[in-house]
Amino acid sequence: MNREDFPMLKQNLIYLDNGATSFKPKEVIAKINEYYMTYSANAHRGDYDISYKVDQEYENTRDLVKEFINAKSKEEIIFTSGTTEGLNLIATGFFERNIEPGDEIIITKSEHASNVLPWFRIAKNQKAIIKYVELNEDHQVTLENLQKIITPKTKIIALAQITNVIGDVRPIKEICSLAHQNNIFVVVDGAQSIPHMKVDVQDLDCDFLCFSAHKMCGPTGIGVLYGKKELLEAIEPINLGGGMNESFDNEQEVFLKALPSRLEAGTPNIAGVIGLGAAISYLNKIGMEKIEQYEKELREYLISKLEKISYIDIINLHSKAGIVAFNVDNIFSQDVAYYLNRYNICVRAGNHCAKILKNETGVKNTCRISLYFYNTKEEIDKLVELLSDKEKIIAEMF
Repeated sequence: MNREDFPMLKQNLIYLDNGATSFKPKEVIAKINEYYMTYSANAHRGDYDISYKVDQEYENTRDLVKEFINAKSKEEIIFTSGTTEGLNLIATGFFERNIEPGDEIIITKSEHASNVLPWFRIAKNQKAIIKYVELNEDHQVTLENLQKIITPKTKIIALAQITNVIGDVRPIKEICSLAHQNNIFVVVDGAQSIPHMKVDVQDLDCDFLCFSAHKMCGPTGIGVLYGKKELLEAIEPINLGGGMNESFDNEQEVFLKALPSRLEAGTPNIAGVIGLGAAISYLNKIGMEKIEQYEKELREYLISKLEKISYIDIINLHSKAGIVAFNVDNIFSQDVAYYLNRYNICVRAGNHCAKILKNETGVKNTCRISLYFYNTKEEIDKLVELLSDKEKIIAEMF
């Protein structure tokens, strides 16, 4: 689907590492180049035509993000460097001042490091308690298992909407409803969901959600923190500097701007923001529902092929997202990845930044295939053909 739009695909690559980052279409690259070549000024600082053009493009992206995730207002859209910065800003800027000793933070052992380590630090510094939702036999979160561990001391539930190894699609709307009945905040890592499915933050009723542009056909180094406006207003800015203050005369008289500016100090990643806007426009033209359905078909096709290979162990057989984690019996995952690379097939091997997942699955490292809409069944056939000859894998490892 739309393969002609991606210059990287002209290199005879079969790229199956979209969970790490996606390729960029020509119109996103062109939009970034246009900024650097024709109106490369700063944002929200100049009183001249090209600076006004920057402001227009920059804030147009904020409007596009608002509509893309159905936020109530553009003030609820904060630009960050990515999901990681967003989650850290939520943890440090909001919760660090609102967590008391003994308060509980619920996560899972299948979360990405970016949705684990900030909570570990909060727990350590504030003497809070980390609790893990027990995963079912498919390593997935269920509402029933979550309900079992909620107590009056539970303050935060922080979960990926789709995890980056198991690829399970969590029931976030139902989790938010349950949480809010118990006065619990819900933080959503949307890094693996926003690029692949339609997400409506008002329908979910989540308190915060973060995602990154580079996993959704946009540039690296730019992301979004969404939060309910009243919660964002309570965040203590981590970065102080230009662009986010109204005035300051001394240490006692510092006045900050309203949202979203107060959480966007300094010169922003202007080209990144403009590129994100182009990526959203591009995805909107294709249609998120169409993308989700096509990836579902691709995954089902891939699973149907891999299941026929007796020595391949699929870790997340029953997940719904376009992520497949597997191992070849008695062959180290990275050796399999190196073997596939000989044939220009790109997969990821290792723990995928989910370093405590091994405590649930009993498997430390896996190969991960992560699909996107520009992948094809023909690419899957080539992958399966190469994996179908174990002796060849072993012979080419050395």
